[in-house]
Amino acid sequence: MNAVEGFFSALTRRRLKRGGLSGIVDLQAAINRYIAERNDRPKPFVWTKPTTAILNAVNGKAALSE
Repeated sequence: MNAVEGFFSALTRRRLKRGGLSGIVDLQAAINRYIAERNDRPKPFVWTKPTTAILNAVNGKAALSE
């Protein structure tokens, strides 16, 4: 859920708050431009925890705070 919230937060800050959108068509165009620009410069997600810690947490064997 955090990744989705982060995406919409960045979309709002970087594109939608910047200026006068006069209607739905302008809003859709701004969102589509933002997505296209973001896809031109993708940043892959990098796991910061070892795989075993993540899988153990998913299976209920240990907390992710290890």
